[in-house]
Amino acid sequence: MNSSTNTSTNTATPVAADAPNLTFDNRFVRELPGDPDGSNRRRQVQHAAWSAVLPTPVSAPQLLAHAPDVATLVGLPDAFVQSQAFADTFAGNALIPGMQPYAACYGGHQFGNWAGQLGDGRAITLGEVLNARGERWELQLKGAGPTPYSRTADGRAVLRSSIREFLCSEAMHHLGVPTTRALSVVTTGDAVVRDMFYNGNAQEEPGAIVCRVAPSFIRFGNFEIFAARNDLALLTQLVDFTIARDYPHLAAVTDDTQRRAAWYAAVCERTAQLMVHWMRVGFVHGVMNTDNMSILGLTIDYGPYGWIDNFDPNWTPNTTDAQGRRYRFGQQPAIAQWNLVRLADAIAPLFADESVLQAGIDRFSTVYIAEYEAMNAAKFGFVRRGEQEQTIVREAFKLMYDAEIDYTNFFRALGEIPDELPAAPAATILGDVFYDEARREAHATALNDWLQRWHACVREHGRPFAERRAAMHAVNPWFVLRNYVAQQAIDAATAGDPTVVRTLLEVLRNPYTEQPAHRQYARRRPEWAKHKAGCSMLSCSS
Repeated sequence: MNSSTNTSTNTATPVAADAPNLTFDNRFVRELPGDPDGSNRRRQVQHAAWSAVLPTPVSAPQLLAHAPDVATLVGLPDAFVQSQAFADTFAGNALIPGMQPYAACYGGHQFGNWAGQLGDGRAITLGEVLNARGERWELQLKGAGPTPYSRTADGRAVLRSSIREFLCSEAMHHLGVPTTRALSVVTTGDAVVRDMFYNGNAQEEPGAIVCRVAPSFIRFGNFEIFAARNDLALLTQLVDFTIARDYPHLAAVTDDTQRRAAWYAAVCERTAQLMVHWMRVGFVHGVMNTDNMSILGLTIDYGPYGWIDNFDPNWTPNTTDAQGRRYRFGQQPAIAQWNLVRLADAIAPLFADESVLQAGIDRFSTVYIAEYEAMNAAKFGFVRRGEQEQTIVREAFKLMYDAEIDYTNFFRALGEIPDELPAAPAATILGDVFYDEARREAHATALNDWLQRWHACVREHGRPFAERRAAMHAVNPWFVLRNYVAQQAIDAATAGDPTVVRTLLEVLRNPYTEQPAHRQYARRRPEWAKHKAGCSMLSCSS
């Protein structure tokens, strides 16, 4: 395995062998100003939305795994996917005709502080594909080498982070959570040096590149950088471009102020809906900086994310955030709103009266509160949302925290309880959802009482058991990509066995359906994984 360096090349990348005939409509680079400096030196990029940059070739690209439905979505034929040319292309060693690789310029607030220019430091967009249905899909390589925005980094990614992003992107999609998608993971044959926990123990790790796919990778930070630089001409151009390309239904609004205000309100609404989905499935992003917030309300940039095992609203998977816990599970909706205010601050110069942006912030609050309450009602099997039901929900979350109960498995177990409550303690009825025997015993009476009241309430709603069970199981997944499960796939792949990655890819395609043959992947976190690296806390290192 070769060690990677920071050396990059601007020589022409060869055309992929037997390249498929794809339709590229690269509007971002066609309609927005680019960086006139064609070099790949690290610098502050002024008055430009993007910089042309080619991926840096790797020594031995090999396909580890791919998502067949994403390949179909993009329009890639199976024969090409199975060829070496596919691995060459999505490792950055070759291009398909029509691709125009670039890195985007953006800034962002990181952990609440303005960080200045950030940009695509290790992401390179290959182009925007129009598929047979006219859908636009942007293809982006993560880990494809340095760009002008890489600062002191090498622009590469390691295998562990690439597998995590690949699997979680697809897991979230099949869970019904708005997200970017993932096409492939390609190993590079090159080593990448990383200090996983920033503690002075840097070591070589296998390198990899993930190809992620989305209608747009524009983030809040794309607007913030131009506002911070008082580049109002480019800020205006980017806002109007984003509306025209990514919110075309607003094009009929001819008044500039009304159209832009409606767009901002739409971004606020989509972001509110995204937060509800995260809370529903127990997902913690881990690093909700403004440069990691999608303008389409998608989950974007899977770094130190995690899934709630035992319910704890104060939990964060990010070691960098371990002290302040700014991005903890229960804080995510508030952070999303804070980030939306930063976006409002950025685009405020486009409005004669900034107060029109308050309607968007108000829209976030209204949508989030209404849909969060509806989501919880659905998770608990309620048809209505009265004070009785809301009290039961609040009490349940407190008990889940106090008794250290598994978030995902609790709701699946709840959905299995029939119309006639079994004559057994709550702990027996709920099954293997407890992480601590002493805490289970300490709250046994409270759990029994709560279960009786919940059961009486759902019986009052009058919905037959089979109907209630189906409705609850439709919103409460059987499978989520728990950290320890993802780490098992990473460990196997690092040892040369990609089969666990590929098996998980199939399991996560049907996360709401019980799959007895793969029951081991749905079990609560085992004790050995509680403090194991990669299974609980993660860093931003990738």
